[in-house]
Amino acid sequence: MTVESKDTWAAGKHYEPYVGRWSRLVAKEFLAWLEAPPNLDWLDVGCGTGALTDAILQHAKPSSVKGLDPSAGFVGHARAHVTDPRATFDVADAQSLPLESACFGAAVSGLVLNFVPKPSLAVHEMTRTVRPGGVVASYVWDYAGKMELMRHFWDAAAELDQAAFELDEGRRFPLCQPDPLTELFTQAGLGDVEVQSIDVPTRFNDFDDYWTPFLGGQGPAPGYAMSLSEERRGALRDRIRARLPFASDGSIALIARAWAVRGRPPG
Repeated sequence: MTVESKDTWAAGKHYEPYVGRWSRLVAKEFLAWLEAPPNLDWLDVGCGTGALTDAILQHAKPSSVKGLDPSAGFVGHARAHVTDPRATFDVADAQSLPLESACFGAAVSGLVLNFVPKPSLAVHEMTRTVRPGGVVASYVWDYAGKMELMRHFWDAAAELDQAAFELDEGRRFPLCQPDPLTELFTQAGLGDVEVQSIDVPTRFNDFDDYWTPFLGGQGPAPGYAMSLSEERRGALRDRIRARLPFASDGSIALIARAWAVRGRPPG
């Protein structure tokens, strides 16, 4: 069976229980690592449902935050759920930002760059919008390693279906490793480029808490799961269940690792 890769990002209510809730944990640690001063104007590129924007509002004491995303559905979700007057959201392409140069103190993105057709354009655009002395930064999942909820899914899927091997995010997104991220930011003209791992716990109350978000169709793994027949999806579910480390109370404790990268604009 051949399954075409088509990543769907539209429904915030399905994205949040899948990885949005874990992105929020990473976002808090990411902002602590950045150590940005208060009262900055922030740009959140590929803001999705607003997880990173919300974290900036809670932890970074911003003057303002502008979130941009190509998905009108995600922008609508963010507007409905992030109501702080310092935040605004609009639909826009990361590769061609409709913004003036040097108008922000910080430009960030969370779980986005690997899904942009030309990530180098996105980082160049982020760099262009930031004033000298500001910061450009991003984080992405460690798909090939310690993003365990996805690794268990794809490893089980590949055991059952050779086509799943090609769809595995760990294989599809070689960018999501320290060396490629460093090169990406350096080639954008950023200085003092650093990469840091961020690990957060992903605890699931039971198997249904783990499995149900994969039925929402948002992103590569859920999209693949929902492309299967009910019988084949059931076989995948059972194979994953057999792999997971259950505690005596039925809970599942995993780790989600993200790679974070930051740099300073020239000037």
